Amino acid sequence: MLLEKNLEKNTVSDVHMANGSVRFQSVHLNVYSFVTDGIVIDAGAVSLKKLFLDFWQEQPVDALYCTHIHEDHTGCADWFHQQLNVPVYLNETSIKEALKDGRYPLYRKLFWGTRKAFQPSPLPERFQSRHSDWVSLFTPGHSADHTAFLNQTTGQLFSGDLYVQTKTKVIMESESIPEIIDSLEHLLTYNFTEVFCSHAGYLPNGRQHLHDKLDYLRQIDTDVWHFHQQGLTVNEIQQRLFPRKYPIITLSNGQWDSQHIITSILKK
Repeated sequence: MLLEKNLEKNTVSDVHMANGSVRFQSVHLNVYSFVTDGIVIDAGAVSLKKLFLDFWQEQPVDALYCTHIHEDHTGCADWFHQQLNVPVYLNETSIKEALKDGRYPLYRKLFWGTRKAFQPSPLPERFQSRHSDWVSLFTPGHSADHTAFLNQTTGQLFSGDLYVQTKTKVIMESESIPEIIDSLEHLLTYNFTEVFCSHAGYLPNGRQHLHDKLDYLRQIDTDVWHFHQQGLTVNEIQQRLFPRKYPIITLSNGQWDSQHIITSILKK
């Protein structure tokens, strides 16, 4: 399997960013790692480790904070603990899972590699970097342990995978649109403008992007229930709302699919 890999680096508002990407045929996946004020947010993927290492070694690092357990965000977490001897933090609910090598479908291993076991500490509700005060914001939906980080001193939000894009078309079977809606509503009660998304990168007017995504998901929720009450099946609702079949659906053997958007709404 021939994978094309790349890393792009940038700095915005004292936040150093590295965007690692993996491409196979028509499927292109990417993930960011951010460094600011001595802390790293998300540890990339094992498959991109060689590219990320130069970036991390250029920065002063006091600690690693992971937004969630997924392998493209914790893939190199063991390196921070073993090689840099800095603390690694993760939502407490995923610590047991982190203590073992990652277990997930083959297609994800092909793109992201196999995450090695690491030893995280529970995320503090509040913490400090060299010059800033931070708060951890529990935001489930994309994953059960998902947590965003708000730098209250600078007003910068690190949103993990909660945003990704405004008009979500496919999700994993484990995701929940109603929970994502609740998490977006929760985030928007806080004061921030800039958003750093682990897949979309820097969003200078990020607050508006989150509002737009919330509006979109609320409309999808309304539409799904409307068609459901008319007696349409999940497949028929999918054809109305999401007629396109995206390459990731086939590659993942249906783990990613627009049907999961519908079924997660109907479970509420």
